[in-house]
Order: sequence, then structure tokens, then C-alpha cells
Amino acid sequence: MADYVYLVQMDIPEGMEGEFNRIYDTQHVPNIIKAPGVHGCTRYRLESADVPGVARYAAVYDIDSPDVPESDGWKAESEKGDWSSQIRPHTTNRTHAIFKRLS
Repeated sequence: MADYVYLVQMDIPEGMEGEFNRIYDTQHVPNIIKAPGVHGCTRYRLESADVPGVARYAAVYDIDSPDVPESDGWKAESEKGDWSSQIRPHTTNRTHAIFKRLS
């Protein structure tokens, strides 16, 4: 079990959601979980929020340390496939947070 989670949230234009989800599930996640220190990823779509402006999509990555998302391995894997050229430029409202497991 990893000691940290890396929460990434973002929006994508409605007309791109199908391609976004296809590439995220079939390319981006399989690539990222090959990076050293990454143990898995679970994705979510927002159903409700009590504050405005919350991004519609979230990915929770199980990672060994807060340094993993800035590592050479993570960066190399995140550039593979169609993610960096066809999807990333269209994402908005991106937030990144790292949480440490308490128990």
C-alpha cells in the first residue's frame, strides 16, 4: 500500500469527453503506472459538489512519495501516447494535490 495519493483534477470540453476518457484509460493510465513509485490509479467523474468550480474529472494515483510526480520516470511516461499532444492542451481547471496516508 502506497503512503501517498496524488489527486489530479481537470475539465475537458464536452465534445472531447469520449476521446479524453478513451485515451486516459487505454494509454495515459497504463503508461503512468509503469513509472517507478506508482502503484495504481483510480479515476472519477464528479456527480455533485457543495462549492462552484470543482473540476469534473479526478484521478487518484497511489504513489510512494511526494517526489514521484516530478520524477524523470513519471515525466517520461506522461509524454507517451496521444495524451500530451491531443488531450493535455485542451484540459482546463487543473489542480494537483498530494495527500499522505494517516493510518
